[in-house]
Amino acid sequence: MLYYALVFFIVAIIAAALGFGGIAAGAASIAKVLFFIFLVIFLVTLVMGVVRR
Repeated sequence: MLYYALVFFIVAIIAAALGFGGIAAGAASIAKVLFFIFLVIFLVTLVMGVVRR
């Protein structure tokens, strides 16, 4: 999932450099959502690992 966040981030950077505002904003928002989903999943697994020990 982090891979997709990085892909959309790179697409947003390239689109922003080329001047496609709508595409860059869309890709950046998708990357941001995927990043926060990844972060929540990471924190949940981290807590579960600490609780199991």
